Amino acid sequence: MTEGEMADTGHAMQPGPLSVVSTATDGIRVLTLAGEIDRDTGQTLREALDASGIPRPRIVVNLSRVTFIDSTGINIFIAAHRSLTGAGGWIRLAAPTEAVLRTLQIVGVDTVIDCHETLHQALSN
Repeated sequence: MTEGEMADTGHAMQPGPLSVVSTATDGIRVLTLAGEIDRDTGQTLREALDASGIPRPRIVVNLSRVTFIDSTGINIFIAAHRSLTGAGGWIRLAAPTEAVLRTLQIVGVDTVIDCHETLHQALSN
């Protein structure tokens, strides 16, 4: 696989208003989310971010199609950050919509988890 090429890992979950498509590029799991992240969809996100048993897990979350995030999503991202960094890996958030970025900034998530304007930037850094 050439650099920047994505391989579909065949995971697509759609249990309601949040869909998650998981792909991989250069050993980085890329989760592309669409819809709302809230109490009703939190478990879907939690499961998608689970990297148990993976050494030095690296995950980029593409938020370009997420229309809403509440405290449930914020807490899930913080927990994932702690878990992934504890395992020697990392998580990056990419391309948040204006509304989602505003929420991330208000609660300070953007100072804890690397946030990038584009998916390309998140994959490149």
